[in-house]
Amino acid sequence: MLHADVTGSGPRVVLVHGFTQTRRSWGAVAERLADRHELVLVDAPGHGRSAHVEADLWDGGAMIGEVGGRAAYLGYSMGGRFCLHLALQAPELVERLVLIGATPGIEELPARMARRKADKDQAVLLFEIGLSDFLDRWLQGPLFRDLSPEAADKEARMENTLMGLAGSLRLAGTGRQEPLWHRLEELAMPVLLVVGERDEKFRAIAERMQCVIGDNASLAVIPEAGHAAHLEQPQHFVHVVEAFLSGDRLHS
Repeated sequence: MLHADVTGSGPRVVLVHGFTQTRRSWGAVAERLADRHELVLVDAPGHGRSAHVEADLWDGGAMIGEVGGRAAYLGYSMGGRFCLHLALQAPELVERLVLIGATPGIEELPARMARRKADKDQAVLLFEIGLSDFLDRWLQGPLFRDLSPEAADKEARMENTLMGLAGSLRLAGTGRQEPLWHRLEELAMPVLLVVGERDEKFRAIAERMQCVIGDNASLAVIPEAGHAAHLEQPQHFVHVVEAFLSGDRLHS
C-alpha cells in the first residue's frame, strides 16, 4: 500500500508528485487547494514513505487509485504519467484529470531505447555520488534551474532513498513507458493539460495531446514558468485548476 497524507475538506483531489519529490513537495499549491478540497497527497512508488514499493506505471497507477478512490487526479511529470495510466485502466475512478508537464510516451523506438539507457545511467549515478549530490545535479538541470530553493524544496526530496529512486527509474522511467498516444481518445472525463510558457518541449506535447483527446481536453499555459509551472507560479496555477475543478470550460 502506498503512503498518503490527507488534509483539507471538500471534493477529493489526489495529488501525485514528480520524480525525486514526495507528498510534501506541493508547497503553496496544497495549502491553497486545501481550502476547498480534501487532498490526498500520495508518495508515489519508490518515493518518500513508499520508497519500498516497486511498481511500473500500470501497477503504480492502480495502487494510486486504491489509495485515492473516486476523485479528481492531478499529477506532475512522472506523477502525471501514473495518473494517465490510472485513467486508462480505471476511468470510473477519475472524475477529472489534470496533467502537468506529462507525456504519453516516446513513440520512436530508438529514442525510447536511448532514454531507457539514460534512465539506467541516472540510477548508476545515484549510487556513485549519493542522494544529496544527485539531487543537486537534478535540480540544476534545464527543467528545474529556474526554481527557487524554496520551491525546489530539497529537504522534502531528501526523504527519498537510493534504492527507491533507482527502482523508480528502472520500472517507471520515461524510457520504460510504452507510448499511449493511440489510446488518448479513450479518455472521456474532462482533462486539463498544464504546461509552463517556457517549457517548449512539453508545450508541444500538450498541444498535440489536446488535439488527440478531443473536445473534453483543455490546455492551460502558465506564463513566466518552465517545466515545474505549479511550483514557479502557484497562485496562477491554483486559479486555473480551481476553475477547472469547479466545472468551468477552459479555453487555450
